[in-house]
Amino acid sequence: METQEQLIAILVYGIVFVVLLTTGLMLFFYYSRKKITEKEMEKVELKLKNQEVVLQATIATQEEERKRIAQDLHDAISSKLNVIGLTANLLLDSETMADEEKKSLEHILNINNTVLESSRKIAHDLLPPILEKFGLKVALEELVEDYMKASNLQILHQINIGDGLTKIDELHVFRIVQELINNALKHANATQLKIDLSPIENGFNLFFADNGKGFDPEKMDYKMGLGLQNLKSRAAILKCDLAIESSQQGSSFAFKTK
Repeated sequence: METQEQLIAILVYGIVFVVLLTTGLMLFFYYSRKKITEKEMEKVELKLKNQEVVLQATIATQEEERKRIAQDLHDAISSKLNVIGLTANLLLDSETMADEEKKSLEHILNINNTVLESSRKIAHDLLPPILEKFGLKVALEELVEDYMKASNLQILHQINIGDGLTKIDELHVFRIVQELINNALKHANATQLKIDLSPIENGFNLFFADNGKGFDPEKMDYKMGLGLQNLKSRAAILKCDLAIESSQQGSSFAFKTK
């Protein structure tokens, strides 16, 4: 009887030992896996942060390059084209010039004026002078008017600006709206847009919607994907949350300062 009780006790202790050993091994593997997962997540977060830093640096470089090109267009090209135009007009006033020569000169003058207007438009698109002189509200209103004049877009807009945005912030907001309108026109084939910009206590809310064909993040082409990434990067620079919704009835983008 005593031997049977000893066997039962040994069996019970053995079972308890096995249970404790199994539990210990399970806990060991659980916490080891958790540590490995945490390390992997840290690596992913670090990689994403590095990508964000690279994208933000790229955007800053793009803005500097746009500024340089716009300045070169104004100083080196537009000024020389103006000189050509003035010289051509002076020659046209000459009474000794033959009619055929005047026609040729008038043709050259027309080409010169077309190139001059194109260079001014490019410089304006690269760095809108109205943004620097009159601020974001006026610049966005002009942008909206230009698009409505140049296309069949109908744009409902309500733009109100608070005092919390710096000049750099205003430039990023302007570029965001510019990118959104371009995408809606070129990729979504939209005909109606809605833009609502309003100030809040710590920043701004920006809501943009179109009635275009929408998009699938998995099927975007390179240019559209790059444009969307630029939007996300500018939102990060502005410390904004960005919510995107898209369907066959259109897309919406909501930016809100955190």
